[in-house]
Amino acid sequence: MLTDRQLFILQAIVDDYIQSAEPVGSRSLSKQSGMSYSPATLRNEMADLEEMGFLEKPHSSSGRIPSERGYRHYVDHLLLPHQLSNREIHDLRSLFARRVMETEQVVKQSATILSELTSYASIVLGPEIFESKMKQVQIIPLNDRTAVAILVTDTGHVENHTVSLPEALNSSDLEKIANILNDRLRGVPLYQLQNKITTEVAGLLRQHISSYREALLFTEETLQKSSEEKVYYGGKANLLSQPEFRDVDKVRMIFELLEEDHTMHELLKPEQGGLMIRIGQENANQAFEDCSIISASYSFNGNPVGTISIVGPTRMEYPRVIGLIEHLSRDLSKVLTNLYTDRS
Repeated sequence: MLTDRQLFILQAIVDDYIQSAEPVGSRSLSKQSGMSYSPATLRNEMADLEEMGFLEKPHSSSGRIPSERGYRHYVDHLLLPHQLSNREIHDLRSLFARRVMETEQVVKQSATILSELTSYASIVLGPEIFESKMKQVQIIPLNDRTAVAILVTDTGHVENHTVSLPEALNSSDLEKIANILNDRLRGVPLYQLQNKITTEVAGLLRQHISSYREALLFTEETLQKSSEEKVYYGGKANLLSQPEFRDVDKVRMIFELLEEDHTMHELLKPEQGGLMIRIGQENANQAFEDCSIISASYSFNGNPVGTISIVGPTRMEYPRVIGLIEHLSRDLSKVLTNLYTDRS
């Protein structure tokens, strides 16, 4: 358990290191505005924080830098809300100033402006759910309890996933469900599928399948995961300006990973709504073990459909980046919901 004094010192060290990228010494720390502790006191407390794993001591320096544990404690307990400037708010909202804009344009420009405002790399998962249309669906039983649902879109994307089979449905019911879906939903945009199930498909299921409720739930589960994803990048080269990424091999690993859209999608796809902050080795890939990734999902009609992420060093300007990314995710959610509700 950290004392109030240790918390205050840890916060001051993290804030200092974020701005300077230089190890923080007790003497320079004692000269900060609002710091009332002597260099000797600070040295003792910094040594204790290092022993507890919140700080590290680089070999070539007498100062300390935050450890991953230190950054995590800072993010979870010491982070102060960042008030966006009028200029930052203006720049973010300028994305949506044009009345006629396609989803792809909005998402691409979101990646660009976010990288410009943060000086880090941005990655935005843009849902093809808005552009793609259903072409065909197949339901193939694997055994008495599971089936594979295969959905093909008009862009040629093929998606399949395993679904549970209700005991009340037989192979004949599955064939009827597939026929109804292909008859009624061919050419329907993916984002409208769930609505069409309620307004058109449900009535047909009631007419043709005795176990109507099970059939309806099964149909909704079959199509609920239907979406393609695109990955848009902004400011990859910004990483080269960070002192942490002067190691050529380290940078090569990061840039090679950033070329693998499918891998990036799997790393960043929205499992749930809200904000996620992964620091260092919390990232599920060795290339990002010296990076922090801050992600926020954006939604359509309240359901997460994509993710906005910032990739930078663990020495990231967390308060400002979080403020920017949360603001953008809210605005993007509102714009997409309004845009595609009007089109429905």
